[in-house]
Amino acid sequence: MGRVFGSVRARAALGATVVVAVALVVAGLAVLGVLRSNLADRAEVDAGATARAVASKVAGGVAYRELDLGDDTPVQIVDEDHRVRAVSDDLQAVTGTGSSSVRPVGAADEDDDDDDDDGAGEVSSTPEYSAGTARVDGGTAEYRWAALEVTDARGEDVTVYAGAPLATEQGAVGTVRDAMLIGLPLLLVVVAGVTWLVTRRALRPVEGIRREMAAITASTDLSRRVPVPGSYDEVARLARTTNETLTALQASVERQRAFVADASHELRSPVASLRTQLEVGAAHPELLDLDGAVEDVVRLQRLAADLLLLARLDAGERPAHAPVALDALVREELAQRVGDRVPVRTEVAPVAVPGSRGQLGRVLGNLVDNAQRHARSGVRVAVREEGRWAVLEVADDGQGVPEGERERVFERFVRLDDARSRDDGGAGLGLAIARDVAVRHGGTLAVRAAPEGGALFELRVPA
Repeated sequence: MGRVFGSVRARAALGATVVVAVALVVAGLAVLGVLRSNLADRAEVDAGATARAVASKVAGGVAYRELDLGDDTPVQIVDEDHRVRAVSDDLQAVTGTGSSSVRPVGAADEDDDDDDDDGAGEVSSTPEYSAGTARVDGGTAEYRWAALEVTDARGEDVTVYAGAPLATEQGAVGTVRDAMLIGLPLLLVVVAGVTWLVTRRALRPVEGIRREMAAITASTDLSRRVPVPGSYDEVARLARTTNETLTALQASVERQRAFVADASHELRSPVASLRTQLEVGAAHPELLDLDGAVEDVVRLQRLAADLLLLARLDAGERPAHAPVALDALVREELAQRVGDRVPVRTEVAPVAVPGSRGQLGRVLGNLVDNAQRHARSGVRVAVREEGRWAVLEVADDGQGVPEGERERVFERFVRLDDARSRDDGGAGLGLAIARDVAVRHGGTLAVRAAPEGGALFELRVPA
């Protein structure tokens, strides 16, 4: 069963069919109920009219044996003792009235002969209705009986029963019911077929998207895109979102490939240099450059740490939300620095931010290292609070960053022309790491011209 209704088309067709079937059954039952009620009311009206006409004659003094009760509608007149005073000629059997007898008593005729009372009787205003049967001319059918109490000209109370056949009601209801039983399955088949076709047509672009995604997965060609329908519905939005996801995935994969290639290139040089020095030292111990080997090891250690941090950031590592006092962080980090080329001046105000102390300290260290590399005579570090933002500035009095390069400097393994030396310029990961950490903390990192004439790097994070 799960495989039969495993597609959206099948489930949509089944759901629509079930809903329509329930709605039609409920509507059909309501129609049959209203039709039956209306026809029953019509039968009651006919029976009541006949009963009122006969009762008027009885109240007017017409003798029971002289009443013209007709042949179309069965009529029975019963007194208080359940004796039949008058009955229709063709009525052979009856149920649902005051008496099951269809033969009038003889005493009634004698009383009529002796009746010389010219008074007028009285007819009750509201008939009462009941269900029963009657056999007329050998045929038995269901009837709706109207009972109307009347006082005849002699003051006797009798009840006039007049029946209206329910054959018309039953025939009409049966005809409508049969039509529904025949038409409902046909209509459900049409609904299921139309729903299947419409759903299939609506989902055709989705199938195209699925096939293209399967082809992209098989070929690993992330430059391909799924077809976008010309409509403005949910399927078109799905296709556009899928293409946006493919674009982001392609950019991520290309960035990862470039990262691996650049990392391999950056690691190759110090590793080759260190190996060369060690091989020379092994062959000629007197020529071993121990200081150079130590510098290469330190450079490898820093590069490995940077690559590890970038890998954690790319994996989605989120910083902790412990409060970090930026002013105290600046003082502690700067106090631990030794061998800076130019002095560092601080302008700090008390401000705290939620985040990772280690990562924020890494940002500060990278920005100060970059400023030390380019400054002429000094570096300035400032901390202040602006509204809901905590601002950390690192400025130098060097050459600054050209306006066209102010976004490029945050790319990985990027070194500008005056900083391409691996010994002096590093691997080009410091500013990229600082930007990624800023983004992970919900902030920004930008560069502009400093009042001192060099570059001013501004870190903004929520305070």
